[in-house]
Amino acid sequence: MDAAGEELADRIRALLSADASIEERRMFGTRAFLDEGRILVGARKNGILLVRVDDENGAAMLTLPGVSRAVMGSRTMSSGWLDVASSAITDDVTLMMWLDVARESTGAAVETPEAEASTDEQRD
Repeated sequence: MDAAGEELADRIRALLSADASIEERRMFGTRAFLDEGRILVGARKNGILLVRVDDENGAAMLTLPGVSRAVMGSRTMSSGWLDVASSAITDDVTLMMWLDVARESTGAAVETPEAEASTDEQRD
């Protein structure tokens, strides 16, 4: 991976460092960040962010500037795999938004105590 990809991986690592369940692996030429074995995001060559989302969110996110369907080798992936250009994630607030989208889409979002209480009330 190039310097831009490594810099992006460093930014992702710093933002996710408080979550002990996050695992980092090299996969498919990408520095991937996983939660419970599921890829959330990856840092790719040229500082491109690979983001895993559900297909519904992916279709909506494709309308945002700098977002396209991920391409791996000669294959264009489904709308559940997005590439976000480095120009679209220049600050950590925007990068964190993409990390949150990935976590929510893969069911890895951390629930707040209020959300857990609401979920418990709905079960009763």
